Amino acid sequence: MPMKKINFIKNCLLLGCLILTYSACRKDAKPIPEVVTTITKADTGALSGLYVLNEGNMGSNKASLDFLDYSTGKYHKDIYEQDNPGVVKGLGDVGNDLGIYGSKLFIVVNNSNLVEVVNARSGKHINFVSIQNCRNVTFTNGKAYVSAYLGIVGDPKAPNGAVYEIDTATLQITRKVTVGRQPEEMAIVNGKLYVANSGGYSPPNYERTVSVVDLASFTVIKLIDVAINLEKVKADQYGDLYVTSRGDYYSIPPDLYVIDTKTDSVKKDFKLPVSNLWIKGDTAYMYSVAFSYVTGKNTISYGMIDVKTETVLNKQFITDGTDKQIAVPYGIAVNPVTGEVYVADAKDYVTPGTLYSFDTNGKKEWQVTTGDIPGHFAFLYNSTQNKN
Repeated sequence: MPMKKINFIKNCLLLGCLILTYSACRKDAKPIPEVVTTITKADTGALSGLYVLNEGNMGSNKASLDFLDYSTGKYHKDIYEQDNPGVVKGLGDVGNDLGIYGSKLFIVVNNSNLVEVVNARSGKHINFVSIQNCRNVTFTNGKAYVSAYLGIVGDPKAPNGAVYEIDTATLQITRKVTVGRQPEEMAIVNGKLYVANSGGYSPPNYERTVSVVDLASFTVIKLIDVAINLEKVKADQYGDLYVTSRGDYYSIPPDLYVIDTKTDSVKKDFKLPVSNLWIKGDTAYMYSVAFSYVTGKNTISYGMIDVKTETVLNKQFITDGTDKQIAVPYGIAVNPVTGEVYVADAKDYVTPGTLYSFDTNGKKEWQVTTGDIPGHFAFLYNSTQNKN
């Protein structure tokens, strides 16, 4: 979560509490009417659809789930409410990550301290797993791995974070390992789980390591020194990890690093601000929203990297000027079949956002209104077992 957003949340705390009080008491509320928008042509290919998770501003209990149905070309808003009218508080407070494994969709709801599990086809609630201050999820070999800050949100004295192992069949927590403070994204390569530690609750005393967890023993076997305030971790097909640092929002700018998982060491510093990225094949699509307390402004940029040669490409994935319309890029995904690039715009963090789709030439195909703070994506395949 960017610092600008955190400041905005603090300024709106009273309003958020009032909204939360209302939403927590909506046992008798009428079902929200379904909102469906036709945005693209029908496609009956390998993909069934795209889930879009909207975070919702912290304290507002407005996390929501949208779905783009590729078979009809229609975008369905707030489907969790539609599919689960009996769940009193809806999806919860701050939808921070999601992922599909097998027939289940796992949704990490940070400020509600739970991982909501629904049927990936029907959207129906199956169960939930309680994990305090949970953040991100990844999967392998029948297990889900969830990172968690632990402690109270924003507490500089919070304990070290942890990663929980969940059996995806029984939805029971099977193991737990302690990592660094305020762990964020994770990636799995060759039997090892890599965890980005941020230390974001106690600036300027940020963490600067990636914890390497041996999945067989579920113990930390190494700490890789990278940079301060780490967040994203993405694996390419060559055994390398692309790790983002958010900097300190003052004199240390955001940056992107590459870790060689064969040696478990940093092999490259791009000296390039990157907030988020999505890797498809040999190409990483990325954007940066670099907030500075000195100027009080965001500096926004977009770019592409060839991960095979580890070089920045002299090209853009938005070529028609639409990037000037995007107030705050907050999420990115690349269609694994068509190569279309999806960019989510969080706008002002309190009103509905926008999802944009760009073709392989960088031209806008369509845009659609989402829930508040869209930022996380999961592709649903037509096959019985979803690819991960």
